[in-house]
Amino acid sequence: MKDGELHDSTIVVTGVTGQVARPLAAALARSNRVIGAARFSDAAARAELEDAGIECVPIDLVSGDVGGLPKDADYVLNFAVAKTNDWERDLAANSGGLAYLMEHHQRARAFLHCSSTAVYKPEGHRVFAEDGPLGDNHGVWPFLRTYSICKIAAEGTARWGAERYELPTTIARLSVPYGDNGGWPAIHLHMMLSGHAIPVHVDAPSVYHPLHADDILAMVPRLLVAAAVPAVTVNWGGSEPVSIEEWCAYLAGLVGVKARFDPTERTIDSVQIDTVLMHELAGRTTVPWRDGMRHMAKALHPDRVS
Repeated sequence: MKDGELHDSTIVVTGVTGQVARPLAAALARSNRVIGAARFSDAAARAELEDAGIECVPIDLVSGDVGGLPKDADYVLNFAVAKTNDWERDLAANSGGLAYLMEHHQRARAFLHCSSTAVYKPEGHRVFAEDGPLGDNHGVWPFLRTYSICKIAAEGTARWGAERYELPTTIARLSVPYGDNGGWPAIHLHMMLSGHAIPVHVDAPSVYHPLHADDILAMVPRLLVAAAVPAVTVNWGGSEPVSIEEWCAYLAGLVGVKARFDPTERTIDSVQIDTVLMHELAGRTTVPWRDGMRHMAKALHPDRVS
């Protein structure tokens, strides 16, 4: 690792077909050997990754089948997540699969496990530091009923694996990732263009920390440098806290529609995070949220954004 960037390293990226890992892996592949790991049920997606210089290796985290990955990888970036709503399957993949992965790569220089701020127990407008209370944040959403609990379980596995194998590990609790290929703000934009109201919690505003793909790429090397035994846990989001209400109003203005909101208790609450440790370990983010979201909106809807 040179000058805060990754060069000439062998890097395993799991969940490589996902929204966050895909552009990250493609960028890293320009100056590293990148092995992308996923189930690869979509042949076209695999072909696109291979065209970007990524070596694709099928894995199955439910059964622990990770043997095709190179044991001599320098770094492992775990962005894989199972959210099928099947408790047995999702716990097996997210927690058990992570244990297999850490065992297989126990000689790596560092391991980055991507967790989520969805591990925090909903408490209104509390600003969550890393020692904040954990709970079933996303359980209010029927389509993500296993998500928060599986993320908490996986963090426990990552801590165990770091000490069991003396594998330097960082657990990064990701807030709201987005970029030109999508993200939660992009979903909101599509909803508004279709005339739908955006669900927001009744205890407004709903504050998060959108993190642009460019900042994710820039911060990954620093998070790997910070990896340690015992594992280091750090919040990971944009330096600017922003509410759903605020970013939706901005995006609506860009495309010429009106933002409408549907206040409800049947959606996730505000999750604002303390970024002091993140700034210490990985620095401040550099993409202002308005600039990032304008670029995202133009990339996804060039006919609507000038």
